[in-house]
Amino acid sequence: MTEDDPTDEISDIEDRIEALAEIAERCRKYILASKIAIGGGAALLLVTILGLFGFGQTAALGSIALILGGIVSLGSNVSTLRQTEEAISAAEARRSALIGSIDLRVVADAPLKLV
Repeated sequence: MTEDDPTDEISDIEDRIEALAEIAERCRKYILASKIAIGGGAALLLVTILGLFGFGQTAALGSIALILGGIVSLGSNVSTLRQTEEAISAAEARRSALIGSIDLRVVADAPLKLV
């Protein structure tokens, strides 16, 4: 291999893309959990306000904390997911450029031999 051979850099970029994909998947899981927390907190707050099960002020404060925590977590993870997806796109573009710079040779089709 020569110094101008970009295969090592392509391999590094593919490893980075894989790591970024894992981060993106983790963000998607946290986003789902955040939405569940917001929904659960809203439902608990509604039940507390309506006084259906006799929950007290502690449940109301807890539900508000759950809603706010879910909103903060949702915003943070959505932002991180967007940044990660942009980084994946940039890495894929760089990988494509490197692959395009390789002098590829066409391999002639050889007749198949059945054994």
